[in-house]
Amino acid sequence: MNYRNFGKTGVKVPALGMGCMRLPVIDGDATNIDENAAIKLIRQAIDGGISYVDTAWGYHGGNAEPLVAKALADGYREKVLLATKLPCWLVKKPADMDKYLNTQLEKLQTDHLDLYLLHALNAKSWENMKANGVFEFLEKIKKDGRAKLIGFSFHDKYEVFEDIIRSFDWDFCQIQYNILDENYQAGLKGLKLAASKGMGLIIMEPLRGGGLTNNIPKNIQQEWDKLQPKRTPADWSLSWLWDQEEVGLILSGMSEPWHVSENIAAASRSGINTLTEDEKTQLQKIRDMYHERITVNCTQCSYCMPCPHGVDIPNVFRFLIQGSMMNDWNEAQRLYNIIVPDDKKASNCISCGICLNKCPQQIQIPEKMKVALEKFGK
Repeated sequence: MNYRNFGKTGVKVPALGMGCMRLPVIDGDATNIDENAAIKLIRQAIDGGISYVDTAWGYHGGNAEPLVAKALADGYREKVLLATKLPCWLVKKPADMDKYLNTQLEKLQTDHLDLYLLHALNAKSWENMKANGVFEFLEKIKKDGRAKLIGFSFHDKYEVFEDIIRSFDWDFCQIQYNILDENYQAGLKGLKLAASKGMGLIIMEPLRGGGLTNNIPKNIQQEWDKLQPKRTPADWSLSWLWDQEEVGLILSGMSEPWHVSENIAAASRSGINTLTEDEKTQLQKIRDMYHERITVNCTQCSYCMPCPHGVDIPNVFRFLIQGSMMNDWNEAQRLYNIIVPDDKKASNCISCGICLNKCPQQIQIPEKMKVALEKFGK
């Protein structure tokens, strides 16, 4: 396993980390982890050189942390950096933060965490955490040794990311970043900002939740096949990330033994500035081809909001973009129905047109809402 610098922390991290959000399950039930298979998978990863294990309070319906504890028994805990995350959406008062952390330490059967993250920060949850004294809490748990390094994972606009970065002396952060998402959420700009502050960088969704490996359009697969030596789209996509010096480790949610073997093999070949200019040009072409598939040119600026009828226009467009770009309408529909509340769905649009003059991209929003209704239903 290749190791990389982790910002100013002085810690060396493996190029690849084991994410425990997509462990093997029984009968498709995400809350019912296949315990034997999951333990074998995590230990296969560690035995193969992956010395970073990431979990969270809510993964697999709250069952991931106890499973990870079982996997890290028999001496495996000492072999890894262990990370989990504070469920910020559950924090209602300052004492809740201590309560959840202490419960997590019990569930994970450890007296400390190597890395502790505020989970899935956005503008709303960040304001809530500040109101509940999060800075004092973070300083306390680092001082008393319950957490060695302090960071956060992020899902919102760059401006929110910048505010969070500048508000505290963070050790690291975790962002969604991949070959298709250079300008999404924190993006490349956020990557550079965090690195300039000396923070370690963890990358999540490096393959866009499997989108870069599943249902690949035929013309795009032909472009992948032009890259030599012959490697999978997953391998090339990970290599694109590892080529960047700011990247610390990449988290992969592996659920099959062959995922572990393939990703470890890719990590063993990884390095900074290892891609040739021809390879970068070809990868840029593939990225452009994906972006050309986008059916709505929404930049998520939210100038169209608020909608007087409650439609969450940017989020509706987010899943229209995902379905068209990734050639996977089933997954886009699944996420749309989970994330967009019923009172904010496209079906609430009455084509009043108030949003039209607000959109800097001049998108015909009411017409696109009809497309969303056709694709996703009521």
